[in-house]
Amino acid sequence: MTKQTLSFSRADSAKFFRTLNKRVNNYFKDNNLKKTGNWKLYVKAIIMFTLLLGPLVLLLTVNLPTWALILCMITIGIGMAGVGMNVMHDANHGSFSSKPWVNKLMGSSIHILAGNDYNWKVQHNVLHHTYTNIKGHDEDIDAGRIIRFSKHSKWLKIHQYQKYYAFFLYGLLTVNWAITTDFKQTYQYLKRRLSYGKFPNPATQWTKLIIGKIIYYSIWVILPLALGYEWYQVLIGFLIMHYTAGIILSVIFQLAHVMPNTEMPLPDENGNMKNTWAIHQLFTTSNFSPKSWLVEFYTGGLNRQVEHHLFSHISHVHYKKIAKIVKETAKEFSLPYNEYNTIWKAIAEHYRQLKVLGQKPSLA
Repeated sequence: MTKQTLSFSRADSAKFFRTLNKRVNNYFKDNNLKKTGNWKLYVKAIIMFTLLLGPLVLLLTVNLPTWALILCMITIGIGMAGVGMNVMHDANHGSFSSKPWVNKLMGSSIHILAGNDYNWKVQHNVLHHTYTNIKGHDEDIDAGRIIRFSKHSKWLKIHQYQKYYAFFLYGLLTVNWAITTDFKQTYQYLKRRLSYGKFPNPATQWTKLIIGKIIYYSIWVILPLALGYEWYQVLIGFLIMHYTAGIILSVIFQLAHVMPNTEMPLPDENGNMKNTWAIHQLFTTSNFSPKSWLVEFYTGGLNRQVEHHLFSHISHVHYKKIAKIVKETAKEFSLPYNEYNTIWKAIAEHYRQLKVLGQKPSLA
């Protein structure tokens, strides 16, 4: 990733974000609400952890037929993604609870999901939320050479087929977390002295990473082997679990940014961006399924990424209420508010964008 320093414009003569922020703050003040999670989030956390750990307890204590084992691993994958989107995500943004220790505890759940909290906070909170959809800065749109997410990325012949294979590769996301990504990111981020908050002691971070991986593999690999499962059963189950979680997480996140209605702007030669940070978020982010209770419940409000990007310090349980304020204010200031009515429409449009980005630039 490039180390060029970027600066967002400060020219917002209409004072969009100041107006929006005041209106959102008034909503919480008028309704006497905290911006962090509430009982709804805590109940949801119990449900998601049950989906993650319930089937694990079952397959470790009961002699199950093959079809039931497969079903358990798929359910664990669904729970893994659910904990990631609903619990870990809010907690590592500091919005799960008003108590820092609770956020730290819930944020640490990433260690049993194959990740690492330091790496995640740098990649997501710092790089993605600050430099959304900016090539060379936002790692979420950098899929290496295999998938072209940005029109500014180099085109290769293989990309003309990405509309066929991209969705299959999405399932490998959390497998990469578990095996290689965390080690590469820790090395790179420490070298660049990146952090979200206080910069960690490198030795401490490496120690936490290694201990986290030991705990992770002890739960998902060593324990099943110790209780009598064959190595190939553990391997297949491990891949089913991760593939399920990976494809869910990848699709949900891509629907927010790699879409026909989202922009991927670049800075000028001096590193200056055209818009203010808040307005930049409106141009680069998209919502989907705003009326689906099930989608909103399971995705942890990530179907409302516009609200999340503007107010990541606010728990997702409040997004539905503040969405009306954001949408009306954007319209008032003649700014975009990108949204698809259903998840299926959003998936179809993401597929179309993959197809467009896969075309040779001179033909696109």
